[in-house]
Formats: sequence, structure tokens, C-alpha cells
Amino acid sequence: MDLGVLRGVRLMGSKPPETKGAALPPLDATKFPGHLAVIMDGNGRWAQAHGLPRIKGHEEGARSVREVTEECAALGLGRLTLYAFSSENWKRPKNEIDFLMKLLRRYLVNERRTILENNIRFTAIGRLEALGPAVLAEMEKTRELSRRNTGMVMCLALNYGGRQEIVDAAQRLAREVAEGKRAWSAVDEAALDGAMYDPAAPPPDLLIRTGGDQRISNFLLWHLAYTELWITQKAWPDFKRPELHEALRDYATRARRFGGL
Repeated sequence: MDLGVLRGVRLMGSKPPETKGAALPPLDATKFPGHLAVIMDGNGRWAQAHGLPRIKGHEEGARSVREVTEECAALGLGRLTLYAFSSENWKRPKNEIDFLMKLLRRYLVNERRTILENNIRFTAIGRLEALGPAVLAEMEKTRELSRRNTGMVMCLALNYGGRQEIVDAAQRLAREVAEGKRAWSAVDEAALDGAMYDPAAPPPDLLIRTGGDQRISNFLLWHLAYTELWITQKAWPDFKRPELHEALRDYATRARRFGGL
């Protein structure tokens, strides 16, 4: 859940990624998740375990973002949502938050050309106004320039909390009822779903969490009702292409019944 992992990320779209190390067995493209969500955890702990400052963990995590994003785009996944900065992350030391905000702004500027060249559509979800005018201006520019792209959607969850998203959606519907734009009887699951931050986004098919913690940390609470979970003990900086393939292979073996038989 660290913005620091975004430093130096280069997104690749239509062309296959370069082979890194030993070739991996082929994947079954018919069993890919259409929407992959990732809780990128463990940057700080990785740095501490290596006797390094936390910032170094963020920088090392950037290599994982680059490799995983390149591979997801090359495999043809429809959407990749990365938990980059949670609403609870404001509790961190001010100097770390300032550093992460600078990295976010730098990412939005430096990766704009790569996003455009690789047909990737950039978007973000969360209470974005708290990120400040400088970040918001760069974010809106990147989103607007890439909005006509038709490749993988790359979504950053920023100042994001799952409970907050549900509250914001409920308040939006309550206003519509109070203003006479919607009847109380029309407030149902479909209405609430349509009031979320990005109602066009499908629920994640697979959620990957690195770092070993077995919780979803207030991430996409409404959307994860039937999402498959895959948790690894490896910290995010150690999560690379082989680990992504391992998660995708495991997902391909699962029978998704959505409450049925």
C-alpha cells in the first residue's frame, strides 16, 4: 500500500515482455482474471530486514511494480488496481508522507508518455482531493490524455478506504432521495454499486496480497464479496514475474461458484 513503489515504473502494453531469467511455463489465457487487485505490502519491513531506511524499500518496490505491470499488460488483463496509499497511511511520519507525495507527482509526469504509447488508460479512486492541488493537476492531465486508450486500465487507489467509499456512495444516494431524484424503494444493491467511485469497474476476480498479513485492510470492501484471495509471505519488493505467474496458475485451478453448487 505504498506510493513509493511507483517510482520509476514503466508500463508496457501490447508488446511481450522481455524474458527475465528462466522461461516460465505457458499460462492458460482463457483462465486469466479480468480484474486483478493487489495490496502491495511489505516495503518498509523489507528495508528494515536488509538494514536499510524505509525509503529504500519503496525504491526497491518500484522494480516489482514495473515487472508486474508490464506482465499484466502483456498478458492482456483488462484491469489492474493497485492499493497505493490508504486513508490510514496519513498516520505515518510527515517526512515519509511528503516523500511519497513527491514520488506520486513525479510518476504522473514521467510515465505519461509511456502510458500513452502503450494504450493504457490511467484512472484513480479514493478521496483524491486530499492529495493536494499539485498532485491533482498532474493526475487529471494524465487521466484526460489517456482516456481514449483501449488497452489495460491501470487504477491507483489513493487516499482510499473501503468503508469511506461505501459511506460516500450511501450519502450520494441519500442526497438523491432527499432531492426527490430517487425513491427510497430504488435504493438497492444495483443503486449502491452505481454510486461507487468507479461504477464501470468490474469486481476483482483475484486479490493478491504480499507481506504475509491475512487481512484485506479496508480495500475494496464492497467489491471483494466473491473475489479469490492469494496471499504470499514475500514482501512486495520480492514479488516479481514468477510470483505473479504462480498466483495466476493457482487462480486458474479454482472453481468459482459465487454461492452456487
